[in-house]
Amino acid sequence: MKKRYRDPKHPLADKLTEYLLVLIGAGIVAIAFNVFLLPNHIASGGVSGISTILNAKLGWEPAYVQWAFNVPLFIAGLLLLGMQFGVKTLVGTVFLPFVVFLTKNWEPWTHDALLGSICGGLGVGLGLGIVFRGKASTGGTDLAAQIIHKYTHFSLGACVAIIDGLIVLSAAIVFDIEKGLYALIGLYVTSKTIDLVQIGLKRSRMVLIITTREQEVSKAILTEVDRGVTKLSGVGGYTEDSRPILMCVIDQSEFTKLKQIVQAADPRAFVIVTDASEVLGEGFNHA
Repeated sequence: MKKRYRDPKHPLADKLTEYLLVLIGAGIVAIAFNVFLLPNHIASGGVSGISTILNAKLGWEPAYVQWAFNVPLFIAGLLLLGMQFGVKTLVGTVFLPFVVFLTKNWEPWTHDALLGSICGGLGVGLGLGIVFRGKASTGGTDLAAQIIHKYTHFSLGACVAIIDGLIVLSAAIVFDIEKGLYALIGLYVTSKTIDLVQIGLKRSRMVLIITTREQEVSKAILTEVDRGVTKLSGVGGYTEDSRPILMCVIDQSEFTKLKQIVQAADPRAFVIVTDASEVLGEGFNHA
């Protein structure tokens, strides 16, 4: 029987959806900033963290501070890194401070710093994850990190960590050590939430099976678990004998069943299991 495939979306609809995701995500980040992070002095990295510190010490409006940093950084990114960011990133860069300005008079949702760091981290991570799904970013210190990365020997991850680390350290100095620690909690929660939005709750596992009964094991996986199997060639490091290796990707819920059928087909099979954070293709998520 022929498989039916849905017609792809119209390119214009795809673009509009991406812009909508950028606007929604940036709005969520801005609201989380105003109701959780700013009132509790949680400067968990990024331009928003800088604006929190400057607002507390100098009384400067956070939205203006964010525009003052984001727009020049975006322009610098265009000049130094090329036209790789696009209009969507500019939209996120400008729209986020705009929503911060619109919601600046909202009442804080909590005055507990720990709750503020956790809930703020969740909100910022959720918003940024949605923006990333729209294939854009909100600019800010991410662009600064990319510029530093281009002109130094530091990795991009190290550049981001250095910038955010300096902002958190500044918060610890300006406020107190406790607020700096809360900022670290917020950063951690944000990063994990972004991963959750990008990857989803559904987890997969990649299984490598070294067996001398590859026919029996692969047939059992195909018929009883209904998952595809890829046969790889391996050679024993000590014996130099040929060692067939079967590779299979399964949902976490199927793992126990797979272990049982492999054990039944070849009790001496050597099984290696690793987490697969994202799997694209038939039977799994699609890009």
